[in-house]
Parts: sequence; structure tokens; C-alpha cells
Amino acid sequence: MQAKGFSLIEVIVTTLIAAIMSLIAIPSFSGVIEQVRAKSNIQVIQQTIQLGRNMAISYGSRVTVCPLIDNLCSADWSIGLSVFIDHGQKNQLDANDRLLQQTAPFHENDYIDYNRAAIRFQPDGLASGTNGTLTYCPGKFDSKYSKAVIVNQAGRVRMSKKKNIKCKL
Repeated sequence: MQAKGFSLIEVIVTTLIAAIMSLIAIPSFSGVIEQVRAKSNIQVIQQTIQLGRNMAISYGSRVTVCPLIDNLCSADWSIGLSVFIDHGQKNQLDANDRLLQQTAPFHENDYIDYNRAAIRFQPDGLASGTNGTLTYCPGKFDSKYSKAVIVNQAGRVRMSKKKNIKCKL
């Protein structure tokens, strides 16, 4: 009668081959993970800013989109975005204001740059101030997955078509 199953040598060789193949494949997964994270986060950023504009029009009030630290708008955009109706002092979440949405913080290695501390939309949907470009870089400043979201004075929020965006560090 013939024995069924694998010998110890066969199991060791198969495990060794699987381990070698894993070592070859794992580094390429980091690029895939970075690409998926970048695509997801830039969509969150764009949709959050668009929500701010839509809420300004819907509520007929000034709405601010910014990263909040102790209820004050911060320059650290990597901590996540907050959207709130801003009845009181600009760039500050007061007792009279209403928090509409808050995103989770972004990955600790991601870099997000914006040329202002906040994006403010007027009741008619127009953005206060000048045009702005929010730049998102996943993991490192020269990532090929870096993207930019542009907000113009009319309040239009769009993704930049520019490739190879470099982040300032």
C-alpha cells in the first residue's frame, strides 16, 4: 500500500519557494498600497471641500473647511479636515457654530500643503480670497501619486490634471 501525503523534504522545499516568492513580491505591494491610499485620500479631500461649498449654499451661511486644533484652524492639513458653519469669528469653531463633518487624520507619512489656513465659502458658494491649490503627497514629496485639488474664487473645486506634482517640504 502506498503512503499518502507529503514528505518533510517536499514541505520544506515548498515553504522555501513560497518564502522567496513573497520576498520578491512584497516590495511591489508598497507602491500599490501608496497608490490606493493616495487615490482614496484625494477623493476625501475633494469631496469634503465640495461638501463645504454645498452646505454654504444650502444653509445660506458662511462655511469654513480647515484642520482644527483646539477649535482653531491650523496650518497642519494632515490632521484631517473639518467642515463647519462659521457664524462667529473667522477660522474658529465657536459655540454658535455648527460642526458638519470631520475627516479622520491622514497617514502619518503623508504631506498636505495649502497656501492658506482655511477655505471659506460664502452663502452664495463663492470662495473667499484668492484661488487656492491644496497639494497631497503620499509618503514622500516626490511620489508619482501626488495630486492637487484646486479651488477657484467662484467656488469650483476640481482635481488638477498636472502630473508629477512636487510637494514643498
